[in-house]
Amino acid sequence: MIPSETLEALRGIDTPTLCNAIEEFQVRDRTEGFMGFDIKCLFPALGTMTGYAITCTGRSTVPGPPGDRAGAVRLWEAVERSPKPCVVVLQTVGPDRTRSCHYGDMMATLSKRLGAIGLVTDGGVRDVRTVEELGFHYFAAGVTPAHGNNEIVDVGLEITVGGAVVNTGDIIHADENGVGVFPASRAGDLIEAAARVYENEEKRMARYIAPDFTLDELRTP
Repeated sequence: MIPSETLEALRGIDTPTLCNAIEEFQVRDRTEGFMGFDIKCLFPALGTMTGYAITCTGRSTVPGPPGDRAGAVRLWEAVERSPKPCVVVLQTVGPDRTRSCHYGDMMATLSKRLGAIGLVTDGGVRDVRTVEELGFHYFAAGVTPAHGNNEIVDVGLEITVGGAVVNTGDIIHADENGVGVFPASRAGDLIEAAARVYENEEKRMARYIAPDFTLDELRTP
C-alpha cells in the first residue's frame, strides 16, 4: 500500500503532468499508460480521481435471460478487500459496446459503500445526475439509458481500456484531461518528478513569452 499522504499528494497533481513525469524513469514507451479520448470525464466538477485499480470485464448486450450475478459478487468482494480508495476499471467484452451499460446509481452506491470512488470503462453508464450527486466519478465512453443484460464476467485480470493496459493494483489518476495508469511502485518518485516537470515548464513558458524570445533559441541543440 502507498502511504495516504502520497496518494493525497498525487491527487494534487494534474494527470498530464504525471504522464510527463513518468517519462523520466523510462519504465515504458511514451505511447503507453494513458487512455484515449473516447474515455471521457463525465463529472469534471468532482476534481481529480486517484486510487487503486480493480479490473474486471463485463457484457450487457447478449440477448436472452439476465446475466449471472456470480461475477458481480466477485467484484464486490474485490472492492471490499482492496486498499482504499479504489477505482473499478471495466473492459466491455459484449457484442455491442456502444449500447453497453454497466453502472447506474445502484451500482455506484454499492461501490462507494464498499470503498470505491469511481468507475473507468470503455462502455456506457447511466443515472448521471444522481451519480454525480453521490460524488462517484464516471470516466466512460458514453451514456445510455438501459442496463440490458448486465453481467460481470471476470475480475482481477489484465485488461485493456481505451488503449491502456491495466492490472489490479495499478494507480489510476484521472481528471478532466483523461485517464492515466501508473505503477504503484513509482508513486513517491512520481511526486518528485512532477515537481521537476512543473519547474521546467514554468521556465520554458516564461521564456516563450519574454520580449526578446526568437525561434533561433529553439534551433540551437
